[in-house]
Amino acid sequence: MAVKAAVPFLVAMMLLTGVCNTLLTKYQDLQCVRNCHSSDPKKRQHFEQPVIQTAQMFIGEMGCWLVVGGFALYKRYFAKATPVGYRAVNTTSPDGALDSEEDGGLLDHSRSAQEAASPAVKPLVPNADGRRPLVGWRVILLALPACCDIAGTTLMNVGLLFVAASIYQMTRGALVLFVGLFSVLFLRRKLYLYQWSALFIVVLGVGIVGLAGALAPNPQAKPAPSTTTPEIAIVLLRTATEHVKTTARTPEALQTIIGVLLIAGAQIFTATQFVLEEYILEQYALEPLKVVGWEGIFGFGVTLLGMIVLHLAVGRTEKGRYGYFDAKEGWREITSHRAIAVSSILIMFSIGGFNFFGLSVTRTVSATARSTIDTCRTLFIWLFSLALRWETFKWLQILGFALLVYGTFLFNDIVRPPLTVCLKGGKEGKKGMGMERERNGEGALLPEGPIEHV
Repeated sequence: MAVKAAVPFLVAMMLLTGVCNTLLTKYQDLQCVRNCHSSDPKKRQHFEQPVIQTAQMFIGEMGCWLVVGGFALYKRYFAKATPVGYRAVNTTSPDGALDSEEDGGLLDHSRSAQEAASPAVKPLVPNADGRRPLVGWRVILLALPACCDIAGTTLMNVGLLFVAASIYQMTRGALVLFVGLFSVLFLRRKLYLYQWSALFIVVLGVGIVGLAGALAPNPQAKPAPSTTTPEIAIVLLRTATEHVKTTARTPEALQTIIGVLLIAGAQIFTATQFVLEEYILEQYALEPLKVVGWEGIFGFGVTLLGMIVLHLAVGRTEKGRYGYFDAKEGWREITSHRAIAVSSILIMFSIGGFNFFGLSVTRTVSATARSTIDTCRTLFIWLFSLALRWETFKWLQILGFALLVYGTFLFNDIVRPPLTVCLKGGKEGKKGMGMERERNGEGALLPEGPIEHV
């Protein structure tokens, strides 16, 4: 019962930390750092340091080593000598069920065996399936996905400067497109017709979300004249077309379009990161939380080196001053503004917590539950952004979000395709859309489950 009771808590904490990651980063972007008392809002300068925000993420990932170290100390000094993967079974039960699960009694296990059965400890347990351990110099292989993480996260942080938090989160749904394509190209996975259709739906949803962000409501728009129904339709269509043309030329709309393209493009690097992680973890065994910790170390090291080089080459020049690569100014803004400093610390804790809780949930619940949790995360970010008045409500955004969710669910075999011919195996596909892939070891495009980051 204790194990089952832990799952809702882990899911709730995964949602909380996941929502906080995006909202806290957007909160930083909204903090004024220069010309804050100017009467013209356009002259006020806000915190724009996407590279520093990337470094914050890697510091949070390195914090996972604290959990790894704490668990190692617990096993050494407090837990009894029972293998981490061991679980005593009821030999009289034909299905090998635990006595404690069969009749509600408590077995006389060691505490370490009980902890091994807990979802909270699953990120600390490697897969014992004969794969070689990832130790020694081979650990440097994780620097490759870490570098992809640097590029993807930095581009997303830049994009978040130009768009609302909800549009940022929804646009990240394009990840499934590139993960699917790269899995076919590099991991030799097979996609069926309905999955290709799902990817098209995801692309359409991302496009509509981006359009919703670019076409912000125009308060000066004039109402259509009172006329007959056919004429109303024509007038509305003509008005909408003119509104699109006019709005798309505004600087705000162009910035939104650029932000959406940056975030969507960043998913190429994130998908490459996932595919690299999958390839490495297919060959070697390593605890998922240690994977995050190592990527945090490599990512922070490369990011810090890049910050120094870019500051010397660009940031300290006249044109680069106050820009993305002005590390000296970024550090001054963090130390001089308490709100930015506090939010930076909170982001680090939130990133570390999201990795731990996310990995615990990923290794415990089904793919359906994971997709539902991720959808709720996006929905909560949208609701909180509306409540904080960081953005306005857009009906078109609902359509885009619905298409994103449907496309993702369809791709992951959570909902059935509308046409029987799209089902793999014809009529036999009706018996269970995921059974064939599970038998062939294709249950998910990335069976290990991608490492959670932001």
